Amino acid sequence: MSDAPAPDLSVNFAGICSPNPFWLASAPPTNCGEQVMRAFDAGWGGAVWKTIGEPITNVSSRYSSIDWNGQRMMGLNNIELISDRPIETNLREIAAVKRRYPKHAVIASLMVESKRSAWHEIVQRSEDAGADGLELNFGCPHGMNERGMGSAVGQVPDYAEMITGWVKEKARTPVLVKLTPNITDIRQIARAARRGGADGLSAINTLNSITGIDLDTFEPRPNVDGLSSHGGYCGPAVKPIALNMVQQLASDAAARLPISGIGGIGSWRDAAEFILLGCGTVQVCTAVMHYGYRIIEDMIEGLQNWMREKGFGSIGDFRGCSVAKVTDWNHLNLNYKIVARIHAEQCIGCELCYIACWDGAHQCIHLDRGGTHAVPATPPEIEADSRARITFTPIPKLDGS
Repeated sequence: MSDAPAPDLSVNFAGICSPNPFWLASAPPTNCGEQVMRAFDAGWGGAVWKTIGEPITNVSSRYSSIDWNGQRMMGLNNIELISDRPIETNLREIAAVKRRYPKHAVIASLMVESKRSAWHEIVQRSEDAGADGLELNFGCPHGMNERGMGSAVGQVPDYAEMITGWVKEKARTPVLVKLTPNITDIRQIARAARRGGADGLSAINTLNSITGIDLDTFEPRPNVDGLSSHGGYCGPAVKPIALNMVQQLASDAAARLPISGIGGIGSWRDAAEFILLGCGTVQVCTAVMHYGYRIIEDMIEGLQNWMREKGFGSIGDFRGCSVAKVTDWNHLNLNYKIVARIHAEQCIGCELCYIACWDGAHQCIHLDRGGTHAVPATPPEIEADSRARITFTPIPKLDGS
């Protein structure tokens, strides 16, 4: 183990300080003060409180997942709404958490009706309770949008700018706008939020989805007395979408604000990718719902070890390093080629690479030895398609060179 000091994970995000960049997203893991305190004891640097507003009534059931071969959850769908607890209860617990953990970030996620007076009131009450910042939930894609809130605001630039402006009239703490991915161009709403005075962005919220259909009853999932609704999809499956939108925001001068990255983050590697694309903090939900607050230990240790290996002393040393490496397609090098190589000593003759190559690519892999081993195609000048590098096989046997 190196004797070098541990890299500094502390961050100042849009004026909000926390001991590390790992925050809990606004969701069931931040539903109450007792939960947030346990999360901070485990090592989380910040928490965005489950969205506060006029209490609602949730349905049951309200969750459904997509699994990979019944072994690993790929994505989670929910039709849960905002906090179903009284506003005063949430604010009282925020105050208690801040008294006990003054150096941790506590952000109040807010959603109220589209009236200036309603926003002014909830802003003042949240800040009086001690919240370090405010996150405006302009992203919820189900239930609340039917009431003119959530993504109903986040899909209309003029509304997003107007309400952000109302909040900034009253706010004394940093204001973050949480963006919906259910839009043609996420940059348009980010620009509107910036015009309204936002201090930062949170991206992304969940994606509109229907998890699946029961083939016996014909009922969609999750099932609420035979019916369902369009829900919000999150978890590992949405990470590529989130990374894409984060990069769009980070590379757009008109939308450029500090970004808190959200979407499929479940490991230190995921977090590092979001930070490399410009995020100052990351928010985690689904992984915590699946594995618990304890995952923060590996996330902190893993990120610090990687930073030490790369020579980074702080989050700022590598934040945004990959933003400029994403470009328009017409700037890519058409003369750059990769070729797949087969490790014959590891091949077990499963034929997966052969099938993928012959049926879905450029027929560059042949079978030899009575169909028990895969060998490169001849002549050698035939280009091996890069898909060979991503084929699922029982054991690793292909790499690129």
